[in-house]
Amino acid sequence: MDADPDSGLLSPVRAGTPAEAATGDLAWVQAMLDAEAALARGQARLGTVPPEAAAAITAAARAERVDLVALARGARETANPVVGLVKALSAAAGEAAEYVHRGSTSQDIFDTAMMLVADRTLRLLDADLTAVAAALGELAREHRDTTMAGRTLTAHAVPTTFGLKAAGWRQLVLDAGVRVRRVLDGGLPVSLGGAAGTLAAYLEYARVAGVDRTGYAERLTAAFAEETGLAAGGLPWHTLRTPTADLAAVLAFTATALGKLAVDVQTLARTEIAEVSEPTGGGSSAMPHKRNPVLATLIRSAALQVPVLAAGVTQSVVAEDERSGGAWHAEWQLLRECLRLTGGAAHTAVELANGLVVHAEQMRANLDATHGLIVSERLSAVLAPRLGKATAKELLGKASAQALREGRSLGDVLTEVLDPDELEGLLDPAAYTGAAGQLVDKALGKQSKSG
Repeated sequence: MDADPDSGLLSPVRAGTPAEAATGDLAWVQAMLDAEAALARGQARLGTVPPEAAAAITAAARAERVDLVALARGARETANPVVGLVKALSAAAGEAAEYVHRGSTSQDIFDTAMMLVADRTLRLLDADLTAVAAALGELAREHRDTTMAGRTLTAHAVPTTFGLKAAGWRQLVLDAGVRVRRVLDGGLPVSLGGAAGTLAAYLEYARVAGVDRTGYAERLTAAFAEETGLAAGGLPWHTLRTPTADLAAVLAFTATALGKLAVDVQTLARTEIAEVSEPTGGGSSAMPHKRNPVLATLIRSAALQVPVLAAGVTQSVVAEDERSGGAWHAEWQLLRECLRLTGGAAHTAVELANGLVVHAEQMRANLDATHGLIVSERLSAVLAPRLGKATAKELLGKASAQALREGRSLGDVLTEVLDPDELEGLLDPAAYTGAAGQLVDKALGKQSKSG
């Protein structure tokens, strides 16, 4: 075959997902063509391009007509694909060719296309985050009082509830959604600056056309923004890369927020823990018995990649002069991978959150695995006022060591030195979950069951 398409072979988390389609080469070319067409329509509104020419350019701006391989290889001669795309669009536009890309520069078109791709992908991402949060909310509600071992530094600490854990996952996803919507609501900006950020050629074409140039730059930017559905923004941002840096930061947070869910599921799905399991799949090529947590693995893989890629995008803020030779170019693939990986992770998380199987009985069994040691903090709090803090700590320390050594419960050991009545009701892990239930209610916006 002549070309090797990027099928996602080495990036299965985004393979076949809506985010992959929204960020693929065809989508990117269409976004550049959309920017070219919107520019022509905006200029037509201000009288510097004939309306019929703008209509012809818009009709010709179809990505399926473009030879993507030839365009990509031709970009090696110009360092960006816009030059070749302008030639292809001009050929397709017929008599309107002279009005294609009028007064523009490659970066205006490419950066505007980048914002269009980002806007379209973020809207997919936002919808998936909303679906993930809804599913996690249901888990939190259903398992509000399902007791499980809280773990700190990988070991049993004190009891908690699965409802609180799910509510925590949900909160991170909601936080990510807020950040995504903030970017969308604020409006990703068009790029319009011309060769060096002065819009000189745009203004010159206006002069030649006899159009009043008073406020023309602002009016053209506003018309361009309206035609694309993006925001007008402020100064030309060829080397003022706030929009891309902000995007990278939001995507990095979102990917890692989903990664928290993934890594917890991986831990809880371990054979020796077995407190949750994924809904489907997970087969091994060598071991018939295995059921791997593949959804969580895919999500976690994205969470580990996106922050690294985002750092590269942020680094490109250090761009020289009015147009950069390299820093701008370095952003493209990095930002696309951030978009498609995060979008793929969110789409995968919808399946994971909706299908996660919770094994409450195993959670209870694991609570009992340390024979009461998981409530030692509670016993310490109760006994300290009676025995003194130092004495209580020493007593519980020795009893815990004995219980572990002899394979007995902490309660059995303590009844040898304490009145059993003093231990009444203190050894049940389900009775020591603190404010977990109320915290779940608060997270879900409900009145606490305890009032």
